[in-house]
Amino acid sequence: MSTHPAHLPETLADILRGRGFRLTPQRLAVIRALGRDGSHPSAEEVHRRLLPENPTLSLATVYKTIALLKQEGLLLEIDFGAADNRYDILRPYPHPHAVCTRCGAVADPGDPDISELVARMARDTGYAITSHRLDFFGLCPRCRRKAGGK
Repeated sequence: MSTHPAHLPETLADILRGRGFRLTPQRLAVIRALGRDGSHPSAEEVHRRLLPENPTLSLATVYKTIALLKQEGLLLEIDFGAADNRYDILRPYPHPHAVCTRCGAVADPGDPDISELVARMARDTGYAITSHRLDFFGLCPRCRRKAGGK
């Protein structure tokens, strides 16, 4: 999906409507919050961000909207096991992430082409690769500055 982030909520709303889904104001608010920046928020972060302006919004509605977007292939869920899962609506397809081991920030690199790596894995293992996940762990620039590192 090559939509400018500013137009993403309306584009996703149109896609969902076109697929027969009702788009409530709460669902649209969740989509807008997910697309607001590239921070890969958790469901709880989305809920906290929206609560001041949407005091009746439940966490369950946030989770249901996320589940719908994921089911429709419009959102990538990044599973961190015991920690909160994070969500990427700007790039709803498998791609690498850099994860800060101190503050938990998640960042996307440019758009690295890892198709050759995926093809090699399939060739070397005999697997029919259907999805992948590649994460890099370290300290984000902000945490490095706080620690006095470069």
